[in-house]
Amino acid sequence: MIKGLKYILLISAFQLTGITVFSQQVPLTLSGTYQERPVFVKNPYRSEKVGFCVSKVTVNGNVTTDEINSSSFEIDLSLYSFVIGDPVEIIIYHDKNCKPKVINPEALTPKSTYTVGEIAVDGDQNLVWTTTGEKGKLDFVVEQYKWGEWVEVGRVMGEGKESQQRYKFKIVPHSGENKYRVSQKDYTGKVRPSKEVIYRSDKEKVTFYPKKVRKDIVFSNETSYKILDRFGNTVVKGRSAKIDCTDLKKGFYYLSFDNETATFNKK
Repeated sequence: MIKGLKYILLISAFQLTGITVFSQQVPLTLSGTYQERPVFVKNPYRSEKVGFCVSKVTVNGNVTTDEINSSSFEIDLSLYSFVIGDPVEIIIYHDKNCKPKVINPEALTPKSTYTVGEIAVDGDQNLVWTTTGEKGKLDFVVEQYKWGEWVEVGRVMGEGKESQQRYKFKIVPHSGENKYRVSQKDYTGKVRPSKEVIYRSDKEKVTFYPKKVRKDIVFSNETSYKILDRFGNTVVKGRSAKIDCTDLKKGFYYLSFDNETATFNKK
């Protein structure tokens, strides 16, 4: 009886000092790249209301020296001699019955900071551009202006380095005047476009037939295209010298191709 009483008192003593004997620790992992920003964590109490949820934090396998025994704390990444773009993995170990919250997970996500120096189309029909000031790897979206809007035609992954970088992308111009640019969008959701470059192609203008379609639309040459219904919804798009329209419902449609938009009727 006395031994059992001692056991109960021992368990109670552990609970009063904030130690949960049977508590299981689980990891919360945050990965990204160093961007010269600290990470802030909201740290609730454990379910027992004694002690805080987080028990340990590691940065790339090293236990941090940050003070974590508070309702919120900062993980100071400037202590690790990182340079911008270095990979970072933060593991926050916490009680399984509670969960901390990373307040600014975007701290490990690069922001678009590039500046374009030169952008042009070379003799092999490559869009080439140089940049400086990148602070993290983000896609460059290659865009072509056609059919009244900027259309994505490809992507190139940025190097993420502040020194001068050079990129190229093979373009497929339409007839006449073409406009191209590159852009980036980071975690803020804001699109940052470059200046435009104009390239004039000597391709022959593409035509099509018939205007009243039963089965196929046939182009005079291979071209990018899209078909829109009368409400402006895209129903078919691609690149070809012919479009199978068998499955289209009868009615009026817009056809964007080459560098223009026309209309046709499906019979």
